[in-house]
Amino acid sequence: MDLGIGGKTALVLGAGGGLGGAIATTLAEEGAKVALADHSEDTAKAHAEAIERVGGTAMALSWELADLAAIDAKARKVEEALGPVDILVNITGGPPPTPAAGNETELWRSEFEAMILSVIAITDRVLPGMRARGWGRIVTSASSGVVSPIPNLGISNALRMTLLGWSKTLAREVAGEGVTANIVVPGRIATKRVRFLDEKKAEREGRTPEEVERASLAAIPAGRYGEPREYADAVAFLASKRAAYITGSILRVDGGLIASI
Repeated sequence: MDLGIGGKTALVLGAGGGLGGAIATTLAEEGAKVALADHSEDTAKAHAEAIERVGGTAMALSWELADLAAIDAKARKVEEALGPVDILVNITGGPPPTPAAGNETELWRSEFEAMILSVIAITDRVLPGMRARGWGRIVTSASSGVVSPIPNLGISNALRMTLLGWSKTLAREVAGEGVTANIVVPGRIATKRVRFLDEKKAEREGRTPEEVERASLAAIPAGRYGEPREYADAVAFLASKRAAYITGSILRVDGGLIASI
């Protein structure tokens, strides 16, 4: 299936991580020119170099998402190198594991700026060009906690819910202009972040990470953690020409983990 994104410019945030790196690689394989942004330029650069070694077009740039004042300069750098952004993939790092109660106000504020305001501001920066060209894709990665809150991820559960209301509202505003906005929700995908959360849960409960993983696997109907590439394929489809009639939606990539309808 031709996804119809050859020659399009994609900006992938959080591209140094397992999910972001896989998404950038998949989009590049479909012919998109990809900008990989991450607070760690080294990890983003490693993914970009791997893309270029197989003939793709990619660039890496260091981008601290909480630095809202840097957004315009970073976006212009992408535009100068690859062209106007047609596809925006919003991925932010997760906050530390915490309960919902008892966190410092400053922690809530700093995570809100990094996880929410950055996504909204970056989208606002590239959206006018998409609307003017009559084509654009905005895909925002959230967490299964927005559907079924995850214990001890109080900040993540609360803040990521904001993105659902924002994305749905945005989708209705721009649907008539060829721009779509969708949310993708990962279940247990085999990344360093998930491994970190398993380790922290093991520490809290006096178990080994392997015991925590086995318990997690038992709750997943598919019987395994997902592969980053499987998540990336779902994102790539939403970013494609073929997905023009899908907007304002939430797509779960979870192996059947989330029990709610």
